[in-house]
Amino acid sequence: MANNDQRRRQLAREKFERQQRRRSEARKRSKRRNTVIASTVAAVVVIGGGSTAFAVMGGSSDGKADAAASPSSVPSPSASAPSEPKMTIDKTAPYTMKLKTNRGDVSIDMNAAKTPHTVNSFKYLADKGFFDNTKCHRLTTQGIYVLQCGDPKGDGTGGPGYTIPDENLSSLGKAAADGSVTYKAGTVAMANTGQPHTGGSQFFLVYKDSKLKPSYTPFGTMDSAGLKLVKNVAKDGVEGSTKKQPVTDGAPKDAVTVQKATVDKQ
Repeated sequence: MANNDQRRRQLAREKFERQQRRRSEARKRSKRRNTVIASTVAAVVVIGGGSTAFAVMGGSSDGKADAAASPSSVPSPSASAPSEPKMTIDKTAPYTMKLKTNRGDVSIDMNAAKTPHTVNSFKYLADKGFFDNTKCHRLTTQGIYVLQCGDPKGDGTGGPGYTIPDENLSSLGKAAADGSVTYKAGTVAMANTGQPHTGGSQFFLVYKDSKLKPSYTPFGTMDSAGLKLVKNVAKDGVEGSTKKQPVTDGAPKDAVTVQKATVDKQ
C-alpha cells in the first residue's frame, strides 16, 4: 500500500495531468470557435467595415480563462503563427543560458547536441529580448517541485507563437509502473500543453527530485548557485499561503523576475 508521501505525489501528478488535458480541450474548443468567428469577421468586413469585426473578435475570452487555470500549459500557435526559427546554432558546441533575476543569477548548461531545436529556439528568443522583464509565474511545492518561467504574459498563457519538437526524452530512463520518471533536482525542462511537440517558451526549473511523465524535454542543468536560489524561492512559499490554509501551487510569494536572459556559445 502506498504511503502518504507516495499518495500525495500521485495526486499532484494526476492534478498536473488533468490541468493539461483541460488546457488541450479548451484549445480545441477555442480553435473551433475562432474558425467560426474568422468566417463571420470576413463576411462583416466585406459587408459593413472593420469596426464591427473588432467587436466580434474581442468577445472571445473564455479560452483565456481556461488557460489561466492551467499554468503548467502553454498556448498553441494560431494558423497564421510564425514557424520555428531557422537552425543557426552549432550543434557540436556547448551553450549556456544565463538568467539575471531580481533574486540573483541562474546559469544553465544547455545540451545542444541532444536538444538542438530547444537550444536554437532559446538562443533566437533571448537574442530578441523575449524573456527580459518577465515573471516566473508558477511555483509548486508539493508532489512536484518546480519554478516555471518563460511566459511574456506572466500568467501561464503566453508563448512565442510557434512550437518546437520534443527532444531527449529517452535520457530520462525507463518509466516506473505508474508511467512516471524522475526529473532530478537541477534539471531545466520544457513545459507544454500535454500533447507531443507543443513546447514554446515556457520552461521549469526543478529544485527537488520530481516524478512526472517523460513528456517534457530536459534541455539543461542549473549551476549550484541557481539551484540554491530556486530552493530559497520555494522556501518562501506560494502567494496567499498561510499555516492554516497552505497553498502549494501558484505564483511565488516573493516575485521572481527575469531581468535579462542570454544564450551564448562557450
